[in-house]
Amino acid sequence: MKLSTKGRYAVTAMMDLAIHDRIGPVTLADISQCQGISLSYLEQLFAKLRKHGLVEGVRGPGGGYRLAKPADRITVANIITAVDENVDVTRCQGNEDCQQGDRCLTHELWKDLSQQLYGFLDGITLAQFANRPEVQAVARRQDREINRHHFIFRRSAA
Repeated sequence: MKLSTKGRYAVTAMMDLAIHDRIGPVTLADISQCQGISLSYLEQLFAKLRKHGLVEGVRGPGGGYRLAKPADRITVANIITAVDENVDVTRCQGNEDCQQGDRCLTHELWKDLSQQLYGFLDGITLAQFANRPEVQAVARRQDREINRHHFIFRRSAA
């Protein structure tokens, strides 16, 4: 199985929202800068996340995006499927036509693995992952970096 950039970036962006949820909405520009994800790519991902009811936009000054429901009700699997990803590791995408139109010898193994992967990702909520000490440490480092950048930008604009 190879989770594409789309799925990885969507989970990363949603984690950023979950970590900063108590502070308020987060702009896509801040996520882009902090996580190193292109702004136009984030716009595409957030259109899908919004369509699936995982995020909501907040207009006006101080606006941006926030989680549409509590972080303990959003699983990693919810995010991945919202951006049209899947965790199927079969060659046939579950169609059982992996060997010239027939089921291959190891189809059941890969089908079972796919189910295990989905179950694992569906068992992890944003809240659970965001509360891990190592994740909190990375978030604090990123917040320091983004705050330093905003300070430098404001000083140079003055």
